[in-house]
Amino acid sequence: MDLRGALKQHFGYDEFRPLQEQIINDALAGRDVFALMPTGGGKSLCFQLPALLRNGLTIVVSPLIALMKDQVDALKTSGIPSTFLNSSLDRHEAAERFRGLNHGQYRLLYVAPERLMLDRFLEGALNWNISQFAIDEAHCISEWGHDFRPEYRQLAKLRTHLPDVPIMALTATATERVRIDIVKQLKLRDAQCYVASFNRPNLTYRVEGKTSAYAQLLEFVRSRPNDSGIVYCASRKTAETLTKKLSEDGISAKPYHAGLEAKERSRHQDAFLRDDVRVITATIAFGMGINKPNVRFVVHYDLPKNIESYYQETGRAGRDGLPSDCVLLFSAGDVVKQNRFIAEKTGHEQEIAQAQLREMVHYAETRECRRATLLKYFGEDYPNASCDACDNCLNPRETFDGTLPAQKFLSCVYRIHAKHGFGFGLKHVLDVLLGEETESVRQRGHNELSTFGIGTDLSRQAWQALGRELLRLGLIATSSDKFATLSLTDTGLTALRERTSITLTKPYHVDLAQKRGRKKRAGEIECDEVLFEKLRVVRRSLADARGVPAYVIFSDASLREMARELPTTLDEFGEISGVGQQKLRDFGKAFTDAIANYAATNAP
Repeated sequence: MDLRGALKQHFGYDEFRPLQEQIINDALAGRDVFALMPTGGGKSLCFQLPALLRNGLTIVVSPLIALMKDQVDALKTSGIPSTFLNSSLDRHEAAERFRGLNHGQYRLLYVAPERLMLDRFLEGALNWNISQFAIDEAHCISEWGHDFRPEYRQLAKLRTHLPDVPIMALTATATERVRIDIVKQLKLRDAQCYVASFNRPNLTYRVEGKTSAYAQLLEFVRSRPNDSGIVYCASRKTAETLTKKLSEDGISAKPYHAGLEAKERSRHQDAFLRDDVRVITATIAFGMGINKPNVRFVVHYDLPKNIESYYQETGRAGRDGLPSDCVLLFSAGDVVKQNRFIAEKTGHEQEIAQAQLREMVHYAETRECRRATLLKYFGEDYPNASCDACDNCLNPRETFDGTLPAQKFLSCVYRIHAKHGFGFGLKHVLDVLLGEETESVRQRGHNELSTFGIGTDLSRQAWQALGRELLRLGLIATSSDKFATLSLTDTGLTALRERTSITLTKPYHVDLAQKRGRKKRAGEIECDEVLFEKLRVVRRSLADARGVPAYVIFSDASLREMARELPTTLDEFGEISGVGQQKLRDFGKAFTDAIANYAATNAP
């Protein structure tokens, strides 16, 4: 079977991305498959191309009904017969689609898990010659995942109801524990498991110390006047406040959070997807499965709860492979807020949340390559010394000889532990260092320790940062219980006794709006920028006429290639990445005419 010919014909690409071809071959052979591929890695193609190359219907389980229409519109624009069934349809529309399904008119059907698992729905589906189930966002089935959804648990019954239909499970983020749980819950049989690299080379990662948060955000957004992006917030109130401020400052923005009416959320999301709104200020309620490929930046205005969420949310930037920015605004105050939320949890749930937060803080404060730190969390080694695309590699943090303050901190932890035989939490250690005569300090006689008040030369915030760095360096350890008590490790005890030299990191401030360096960024496509903007206007006109988002016509990457290669004939246009046969027929003339007119009026 000519897979590459089919890839070019239907989707306009000459080459498969890593693992796609192997996954597609397994799917066509009728095997169960588990695929973990980063956002923008081409998961959808893994079930869409097989659906075109065999008889029968592929049912795609998707958790967000708001996105199904755009996904189906994109397929239809490429000439692929597909549909969706969800609560947005009226009775007549749904009946018409059921008739089409019964007559075998579609190759792909998108449906939410709760609808699929209704008994009457499954009974009707027996008539549709189902060739495969594709479970998108499969991590939702695992309680160990960062976005567990109870309705996904029902999918375990698919194996009982339709035992002979192969299942493909797909996700962009899952630790090894979650991967194992997905395979178990879905009862995958001898599943081929594919795990792509978590590395997104076109993304630049930066962490900015929070000083004047809104001013920092506004400066950053204004420095990218033609780019759209997402600003993630910890609360609905913050999302609303940021929208109001950005709008007053001339930035088109809308909020997205669970407190809005469903119709209003959908309107705001559609406006963003169609480029009518440049910035979405959102809580974590926004984003799963977001198909918009030209999100050029993701800013975390507040600290995420865990690395998985952070990775998935940053992954919504640059799905088209073009350079994009991921910025995290970080302050010690955010850590305190998160700890307050965690304190409301109990038992094992609290321990997991604390461990996840520690990993997140470690990422925010590390002076090592951020890309390497992220990949290490997911069990992947980054082979290069520098990624040239994170703040720590582009602008290495200054260090200093921190032996004296580190000795004070280690000594204080040691003295407290020696007095009782057990440790205390970070706040208590800081109280002793700073000479704070709190009730807890007096009750335990810690105001009589030799280390009481020896740290008044530094602020509490500086000691907090120092303590977290000693934790990262492995000189102290924290218990996994809810009290998170501190103790010296063997390495820390040796450093204390032998007065080992300890290098620490200076706090720093990076200009968020800094211009990109001259070095070419991964994924960058240099082209005629004036023509690129003109082609965006052509694309928008075609999209509005069809009532679809602009990216459904062509991605920014395809437009930039057009603005570089200047195709003026249909044959030349057909060579552009992303131009399949249907799009060549439908849009070729509009774009080649625009390019020819531009070339004629701008001839040297």
